[in-house]
Amino acid sequence: FGSRRFPIRVFRPTSGGSRAGAAMAKEGETAAVVPKKGPSKPRIDCIDGCRFALVMPIVVAHFARFSTNNKYLLKILTQENVLVGGFFVISGYVAAYTSTKLGERAADEKKLAKPELFFWQKVMGYYPLHFTVLSFFTPMFLQVERWFKTPWETSAFRAFLSFTMLQAWFPKEAEIWNQPTWFLSALTFSNLTMPAVLPAVAELSKNGLRKLFCALTAVSLLQKISFSETTRFHVHNVTKQTTYPLIWNLTRF
Repeated sequence: FGSRRFPIRVFRPTSGGSRAGAAMAKEGETAAVVPKKGPSKPRIDCIDGCRFALVMPIVVAHFARFSTNNKYLLKILTQENVLVGGFFVISGYVAAYTSTKLGERAADEKKLAKPELFFWQKVMGYYPLHFTVLSFFTPMFLQVERWFKTPWETSAFRAFLSFTMLQAWFPKEAEIWNQPTWFLSALTFSNLTMPAVLPAVAELSKNGLRKLFCALTAVSLLQKISFSETTRFHVHNVTKQTTYPLIWNLTRF
């Protein structure tokens, strides 16, 4: 079907071409044996938006006492403890999302086979930065305690709790050094229990997950309603009597 303008040319394979073709065929057979990777889990971008929605009211609450003397406004703006639990929900969801199988009611056995490895991988995701920042500011914390004539034994105990992230277990000392790190202390305990909890939760149906979520939310709301009085702890111009936040810290930790 060729023409003078577009002639058809027939190429005959040579011995070298045959060897090349055989090699390509062998490579194709080898490639066919390699198992295909399963579908990768998509990134959930809206989680970052949820974090921002939780962080913003907490930031406002910490600075509200410097912006107004209105008691009712301060009581509304300083209820940040109601929102703190949202960070644990997000952290738990991300841990479960990355440690369970996509499209199946099962945990990822490879990631949970060694609980100690799972725990240390989670902890080392934030402990190096925590250690660096705490080491940098420890002289400042010690200097402040010297001004208040704090015994060296107490300072050493607080340093031990902060560096080992055990401060959440001691509510009176939890927010002495670098206050927000109490969250890391509580999160570390949660990571310790994850390998035992995740397989059971992963097997639940959607109905079971809804029931579990409602039960946990109800327990959380009861605590928040009972102890949602943060204004008495850090806004001193709202109430005349200052209450020590022991029960409040016990609840949220």
